Order: sequence, then structure tokens, then C-alpha cells
Amino acid sequence: MVWGRSANAIMAGQKRYWPPAFALVVLLGACASEPARLEPDVPFAAKFDHASVRPESDLSRWWARFGSPALTRLVDQADVSNPDLAAASARILQADAQARIAGAALVPALTYSADGSRSQSSGTTSKRAGILSPSLRNSYSSALAASYELDVWGRNRDLIASAKADIEAAIYAREVIRLSGRAALVNAWLSHAAARDRLTLATENLQNAERILNVIRERLKVGTGTALDLAQQESLVANQRAALPDLRQMLETTRGTIALLLGRPPEGFALAAPSIRALRAPAIQPGLPASLLIRRPDIRQAEAQLLGAKADLAAARKALLPSIQLTGQGGFASAMLKNLLRPESGIWSLAAGLTQPIFEGGRLQAGVDLAAAREQELLETYRKAIVSALVDVEMALVAVRESAAKEAAEGVVVQKAREAFRLSEERLRLGTIDLQTLLNTQATLFQAEEALIQSRLARLQAVVSLFQALGGDFVAREPARMASTGAGE
Repeated sequence: MVWGRSANAIMAGQKRYWPPAFALVVLLGACASEPARLEPDVPFAAKFDHASVRPESDLSRWWARFGSPALTRLVDQADVSNPDLAAASARILQADAQARIAGAALVPALTYSADGSRSQSSGTTSKRAGILSPSLRNSYSSALAASYELDVWGRNRDLIASAKADIEAAIYAREVIRLSGRAALVNAWLSHAAARDRLTLATENLQNAERILNVIRERLKVGTGTALDLAQQESLVANQRAALPDLRQMLETTRGTIALLLGRPPEGFALAAPSIRALRAPAIQPGLPASLLIRRPDIRQAEAQLLGAKADLAAARKALLPSIQLTGQGGFASAMLKNLLRPESGIWSLAAGLTQPIFEGGRLQAGVDLAAAREQELLETYRKAIVSALVDVEMALVAVRESAAKEAAEGVVVQKAREAFRLSEERLRLGTIDLQTLLNTQATLFQAEEALIQSRLARLQAVVSLFQALGGDFVAREPARMASTGAGE
């Protein structure tokens, strides 16, 4: 069986969840039996502890549910330009090439050879005849040779099954990178929006503090204020002004992070991020815990690696058994070139050989032990991937719930602090309260508004973590569906 593929198709088609390499997986299935899906030795509860029993949410294009077209465009662009995805596509090509190398063992190897030679023999090598004239000799041959190892025990088919699993693991690995890249991009974009809001807030707070400073200066001129009042407010203004450089740096840092995830230099890269208050926090129903087995690409990757290890172990055991090799050769040989293609110049040979390993210094048995240990390692890795996924979802559900409660509470704090600050400023102008009261309400408002932005960011990023923990929209991109339809995103 011979497989052909286009490297450009995979590299140019990164946006697809399952590249054309999956066609090879389907073809390999004709030569190697499809391994059964693994039944993990992990108990699944009927529901997540921190979620109700409801139908699971549709997570397709989850990043668009925050309500920002600008964010949607960035994520779609990252699917095409992210360099990590391009590197993952190259690894799929490598796995594909290895699979074709393994598949070549199922077909005969053919070689063609042609040669011509002219030689002279010595005339002084015979003791009896004395010195003779040297003789010239011509030789021409043309032959086609074939060799084939009978796959009696199925070892080569096991190696193909392992190579098939490697392709699937490489594809799932790319989806892990895609999912984590999307989550990182959305989180960086949310951080950028929050940093912009914090910078705007800090600028407004600085203006408010400067306005109060002017009021204190006026009171000092008319004798109703003190130098201490002035020094305290000037200190507050200086602190507000000192906070601006860090916020501007954070804004540039998140911009650079987003540029990197898009695979482009930061020079000239502008971002249009709305206020983080204007974004939606999507509601998500996680569905059943067992659904993570097909939702999470990292679990599918671990499963594929384990299936490959099982096939490697089977192949290592079969290497201890005899192998049967068939060889044949046919062609022409002649001392004169003009007679090379005559029927009388025909030559051929057929041979069959059996090889049974007897003593290899323990090499073959060590190979079996190595494959068995590798299988055990990947079995534990598979179990851990499942448990980690369950923990990720539970922790994300708690974070979404608690961050929403905290944001609501912080919103009440801001509302009350704004009212207190407004009243304090009015009464300070009327002279009915002292400056210390105003300073306290002012500081409380600044802190409350800052905390509200941070709480909003934490809530939205908790939602992103839940989307990521559930596998994003990977569940809609099954291998068989992609192989049959070729559908991309």
C-alpha cells in the first residue's frame, strides 16, 4: 500500500481541527485493526458537585460569547497565524511520514540494478603454463530483485497501528495547543481591557484628587485650612500619579503578549478593546463528567499515546518469534552487450528463509520490558489526564460562582462609596466636615473602583478557564466527521 499527501495542505490548513493527515489514518485502518476505545479505570459521578443537572451548553465559538467582535476577529486570526500551531502541524507531518515508513513493510521491496564491467586477468598466475598473454573479459547484467517479509504474526501491522496512534496523538496535541492558545489570547485581551479601564480610572481619580487639592488650597488661603491638610492631599495626588506608569506598562505588556500569540511583531500593532464592564459573562452548563472523555483533546491525546504503546508492546513480543523472508531476482547477464537481452541470457532465482532469534544477549526481551514499562507509564498518564480534567472543571465552576458573587458585592461597595464621596465633597465645600473624613471616603472610593475592575476581570477569566476545562468547542470536531466531510472551522 502506498500513501501520498500534500504537506502544503496541512500547513496551509491549520485552521482545520483535523488536517488531511487523517486520511492516512483511515487508509492505515485497512491494514491494521482499529484498536478499541479504552475504558478508563476512573469512576465518574452522575454530575459535577458544583453544577446542576442540565443539558450541556453548546460551546462552539465560545470566545464570541463575550460580546466583542474585536475579540472574535483576533481569535480567528490566531487560528491562522499562531506559530505554535504551525509547529504542531509540522509535527503531524512528521508522524505521517513515520506512518508511511512503517506501512512500507506490508508491500514487497523492489530494486533494479544494471552494471557493466571490463576486466583483465593476469598472464603470470599459472605455474604450469608459464607466462601467458593477459586475457580481457566483459560482463553485463540487468536484474530486478524483490524481497518481502511475511507478516505471519502481525508484527508489522502492530507497528502500523502504533504509527496510526502517533498521528492521532499529534493531531490531538495540536488541538491542545489551539485550545490553550485561544484561552491565553482571550485572557490577555481581557487583561488588556482591564488595564485600559484601570488606567482610565486612575486618571479620573487623579483628576478628582487634584480638584480636592485645589479646594484645600482655597481654604488655606482664606484661613479655613491647614498646611497638614494640604500636605496630606498632595501626598495622595503624588500616589495617584505614581500609579500611572505601572498601568501604562501593563497595557503595553498585554499588547505584546497578544501580538506574540498572533505571530506578529508588536510594532504598529494597535488594539481596540472596549471597557471590561461592557463585556458579557456567558453562562455555561458543563453537562456530564463522563463527557470530558471526548470533550478534552488532552485526554484524547493521552488515550492515543496509550493505544500506541499497547501496539508497540505487541510488536516487541512478536519480535521474539520467527520471521520468514521471501526473495526473488530475475534479469539478464551476458559477456557481450549485444547478447544481453537475448532469451538465452536470462537469469533468475527464488529463495525463502526463516530466521529465529536464539540468543540476542537479552536485547529482544529488554525491548519487551521497555515497551511494557512505557505502556504502564502512559496508562497512569491517561488516568491522571482524566482526573485532572475533572478537577479543572470543578475548580473552574467554583471560581465562576464565587467571582460572580464577589463582583456583585464589589458593585454595591462602589455604589455606596461613590455616594459617600459625593456627599463628603459637598459638605467639605460647606465646611460641615473635616478634611480627614473626605480623605477617607476618597481613598475608599478609589480602592472600591479598582477592586471592582479586578473582580470583573477575575470573573471573566474564570469563565475562560471553564471553557478551557470543558475542552472548548473541540467536542464538535470528531476524527470520523472531519475525515468524511473535511469540514474546517
